[in-house]
This record gives sequence, C-alpha cells and structure tokens, in this order.
Amino acid sequence: MLGAVLEYPCGRIPHVRFTQWHNGYTVPVSEAESSEQRRLARNLSELLQELRVAQGGVQILFGFLLSIAFTERYAEADGYVRVTHMVTVLFAAGAVALLTAPAAWHRVLFRRGRREDVIEVANRFALAGLGLLAIAMAGTILLLGEIVVGGWVAVALGVLAALFFGTLWFLLPWRERHRDTIDSSGQS
Repeated sequence: MLGAVLEYPCGRIPHVRFTQWHNGYTVPVSEAESSEQRRLARNLSELLQELRVAQGGVQILFGFLLSIAFTERYAEADGYVRVTHMVTVLFAAGAVALLTAPAAWHRVLFRRGRREDVIEVANRFALAGLGLLAIAMAGTILLLGEIVVGGWVAVALGVLAALFFGTLWFLLPWRERHRDTIDSSGQS
C-alpha cells in the first residue's frame, strides 16, 4: 500500500494519500508532503551519487600519497618536501572523512524522518570535502613539482593548481548560482 490512494464508496478523497509504515499502520499523507518526500529522496540520491564519484578520486589520491613515503627518493627528501607531503596527506585524509561522512549519516539516521537534515549536513560536508580535496590536489602538484623541477616553478605550479581547482569547483558554480532564478529552497 505504500503511496496508494484509497478509494471510498463516495469517491476519492482529494489531496490525501495513505502510506503504510513499517509498523503496519496506515497514516494519511497529503500529496504535497508526498511530493516533498520524493524531492528529498531524489536530492539525497543525487548527492550520494556525486559523492561516489568524488570518493573514488580522493581515495586514489590518498593511496598515491601514502605510497610516496615508501620510495627511495622520499628517503632522500629534505624537510620541506616531507612537511609538504604530510600536510597534503592530512588534507586528503580530511577530504576522505568529509566525503564519506554523508553515507554514515544517512545510514545512522535511516528511516528516522530526518532526510532533510541529512541532506543539509551532507551538502556542507560535500562542499568542505571538495575544498580539502582541492587543497590536497594543489599540495600534490606542489610536492611533485618540488621533486621534478624544484624552486619557484614548483610553487607556481602549486598556486596555479589551487587557482584552477578553486575556480572550477567553487568560483564558477557560485557565480552561476547567483544568475539563476531558483531560490535556495529549490523553487522557481
């Protein structure tokens, strides 16, 4: 009976859906509430799918950064390269934590009627995780630049990478967000 509309001898009750919950009771839910729940479910599904894409990349980056410490070249690296590497690993670890946290929140709060809260928090975690991932990517390029060419060229590569990711992932989308006609609640 999930989402089924009940017919009565006198006709259909307008704007009311009856939904059967897990405990067996049938509870009336308005069509507006049902529509809102579908929207929230779609938003959560889209957000979790986006996070799956980002998680793969950040986990590969994290594995790459961890493997660097076990190379011969790393054993000869100076303190600056080692500190840059450690800071970059920490940013990548933070990105992993933030980008996987929404899945944990969803699982812990599953079927508690907190989907809207999960979406709000997951969105914040996703944005913060992408920010940390952008820093980790820039740090990785700086680190590789130091190993390959060194000096100011490496720093310039790191700065260019930070500007590139910041512009592509944050500046351009936020600029577009201000140009659209949809308010923050998703309504036109």
